[in-house]
Amino acid sequence: MLPEQSVIGESAALNRALDHLSSLAVIDRPILVIGERGTGKEIAANRLHFLSQRWQSPFVKLNCASLPESLLDSELFGYEPGAFTGARKSHAGRFERADQGTLFLDELGTMPLALQEKLLRVIEYGELERIGGSETIRVDVRIVGATNANLKQMAEDGLFRWDLLDRLSFDVVQMPPLRAREKDIDLLAEHFAIRFAAEYGWHHFPGFSGQVRESLHDYQWPGNVRELKNAIERSLHRQGEDGTPLQSLVIDPFEVGDPALAPFQSPEITIEPQRQQTNLQHEAEPRATIPSDIRKALDEQEARWLREALASNGQNQKKAAAQLGLSYDQIRGLMKKHGLRTRRRRS
Repeated sequence: MLPEQSVIGESAALNRALDHLSSLAVIDRPILVIGERGTGKEIAANRLHFLSQRWQSPFVKLNCASLPESLLDSELFGYEPGAFTGARKSHAGRFERADQGTLFLDELGTMPLALQEKLLRVIEYGELERIGGSETIRVDVRIVGATNANLKQMAEDGLFRWDLLDRLSFDVVQMPPLRAREKDIDLLAEHFAIRFAAEYGWHHFPGFSGQVRESLHDYQWPGNVRELKNAIERSLHRQGEDGTPLQSLVIDPFEVGDPALAPFQSPEITIEPQRQQTNLQHEAEPRATIPSDIRKALDEQEARWLREALASNGQNQKKAAAQLGLSYDQIRGLMKKHGLRTRRRRS
């Protein structure tokens, strides 16, 4: 039985991640899944469980960022009656409920150091004690952790235990961001659109206009698959079922649609008396020409900065990225967007 949530896509970056997951399914060791928000880390963990020999046993999930330390402790390890105020009966924690199966710990980087030590003991010895109890309980659980944080840097800063990181990272699977899966954007967009139309009883999904398809590939999708899903559903809802292809992609719901409402989007700003003279001086100075097409002007400026950074760094993309405060993947995406190359085309 496969998980309900399936991974959609056929890009090379996604296939590499899925092949990595499949190879680790038969290895009964802790695995760390990393990636940006919205890249499908929970779906990856779900897939890892259902491809493993533990697939008939429980798949238990816990978001470490969703609970304060005291509640996270009791949810992980359970408690006995009288352990604290309100504890009237015994409670099995997530480890006990996941016995013989898989425990998925999301947002692992937010776990407090005290709980990291207890987690390490369970991983090393397969034993735990409920809060307020003295009985040693044995569990057989495979841990799959997920995070978008840099755990190695956190360990360097003393915020994450090195020994726990070593135990959790038997191997690390990196889920690719959507900007590295350009081939999958249309597949995902159509999947979300068809599902939305069916959910709300539309007769059919009429497709995307050429402008929307272009917008889908022009945008960098920092929120990845989750952001794409929200944008598609929001855009369809706003247009409604009129039988025509989707005409406009609404990525930012905060964007002002009616120019007449623009003055009401920001609170009124009061100029302090001591600053009025300075502001009057600025008004007397000649203003820069306002572009007639701001998006085009911003794109041109962005391309100029890219060319200048590459030129000043001898066409070294990593150095140029560092100068601009970008990651290597980000500068590669921007270069592709603007059609820039640092090597000559082969004849």
